[in-house]
Amino acid sequence: MGSRFDEMRIFSGNGNMPLAQLICDRVGVPLGDATIVKFTNENIFVKLNESVREKDVFVIQSLSTPDLSDRIMELLILLDACKRASAGRITAVIPYYAYGRTDKKDQPRVPITARLLADMIQVAGAHQVLTIDLHAGQIQGFFSIPMDELTAMHLLVRYWADKGWDDVIVVSPDVGFGKRARNFAEAIDAPLAIAEKRRVQHFGSHAGPHTSPEILNLIGDVQGKRCLIVDDEIATGGSIMEVVRLLQREGASEIYACCVHAVFAGGAAERLQKSGIREVVVTDTLPLPPGKRWPGLTVLSVSTLIGEVIQRIHSGISVDTIFTQHKHPALG
Repeated sequence: MGSRFDEMRIFSGNGNMPLAQLICDRVGVPLGDATIVKFTNENIFVKLNESVREKDVFVIQSLSTPDLSDRIMELLILLDACKRASAGRITAVIPYYAYGRTDKKDQPRVPITARLLADMIQVAGAHQVLTIDLHAGQIQGFFSIPMDELTAMHLLVRYWADKGWDDVIVVSPDVGFGKRARNFAEAIDAPLAIAEKRRVQHFGSHAGPHTSPEILNLIGDVQGKRCLIVDDEIATGGSIMEVVRLLQREGASEIYACCVHAVFAGGAAERLQKSGIREVVVTDTLPLPPGKRWPGLTVLSVSTLIGEVIQRIHSGISVDTIFTQHKHPALG
């Protein structure tokens, strides 16, 4: 099936430029020429230095830290620039969708920021959105435009399955991730354990109330086994440290961890390096500067996955069929 657009253009904000370049290399088109400048008054200026009139435009932007608000504004301004330059179709490619934890009102008088962000992306000019492994699946419903949520879990499954271990057990860091962890365990033919976690709210700080994870118990037997902790993202590393200590107390022989999104906020990278975890495997949906890398960290690239999906969208081919090639049926 041919595309209704003659040409494709790919632009990127500063959220994850190395990934954007890898995607362009995979697709076989040059990265679009755009100027993005932050003035001394903190205003962001964007100019497209090439025509996008009636072109099929893909704007790549991971909503990463530091400077998350700048990354969001870059995305919105890039989308608006493409819209005002008469692009034929605009697809926002967001490998990591920020504010994924604020997907509902779980307290009085709080916003649903994930929905607010979705509204802004649509108003800015996106005709459709492409993202990877949302923290909360219901965020898909916040968009009234087509939204494709890809998964990079198959990359992690393949990595661990290739090791051929027969004594590994998959560990979910909490009950909420249990279903996805169960599917992951089935895909690598391993049993499952679940850490039961509750968050405890603390008061009295000048910064206001805050929560911290509290691991209560472990559902499953990890004695003498290799344990593989699986999650969608690692932010501060606080939760995973609690799980590691629990597994050590329960007699795990070795501990490994993996996730799709390596947020690694604050001192997370240092904590993981010193935690006793033998290897941490992540993807490159978020940029990882040298200061957040260490010999025990393995980074798998999602560039081939995103690049193939971009080509399918441009050509009018079903995106869903890609997973019959890459994904274990258990991850469906």
